[in-house]
Amino acid sequence: MEVRINQSELELLVGDITEMETDAIVNPANHLLKLGGGVAGAIARKGGPMIQRECDALGGTPVGTAALTGAGELPMNWVIHAVGPRMGEGEEEEKIAAATEAVFEICAKKGIPSVSFPAISTGVFGVPMELSAEAMLGTAVARLRRSGAPSLVVFCLYDLGALGVFEATLKRLMEERGSHKP
Repeated sequence: MEVRINQSELELLVGDITEMETDAIVNPANHLLKLGGGVAGAIARKGGPMIQRECDALGGTPVGTAALTGAGELPMNWVIHAVGPRMGEGEEEEKIAAATEAVFEICAKKGIPSVSFPAISTGVFGVPMELSAEAMLGTAVARLRRSGAPSLVVFCLYDLGALGVFEATLKRLMEERGSHKP
């Protein structure tokens, strides 16, 4: 599914985020920036040890923020480590929205024209897909309506179930906010 918002394209798809052809990908990170399992583990395996070394040099970043490293041996230039919350810690939607906005701020500051996101906090952190989709897409749609947005924003999801949740959420957000239907 694709929609155009101002000068940007927003795309939802199923795929492997480590193979995306965007300038940056987002790692759904923990606050210590330790690349463990799930998406982070795939990034570490395919990108090589350089990414973890850069994360270690940063020393971590709080929940609701993001940090930038190179992409090691991955085909893109950057990995943006967005730290989402664990389910049950409170204010999960707000924290996911803040981490998503932090990614857009890094893109704006560094001039990164395209970025791919996974569903933040839905893996081992246990946040429901619906909550992550609401927070991330709400933030993305709002950001694409302002200046300083990347020209391409991709939500690279791991299966058709996740894609369906993100598609339904995006359709509803576009209708609620008076936009044309995707």
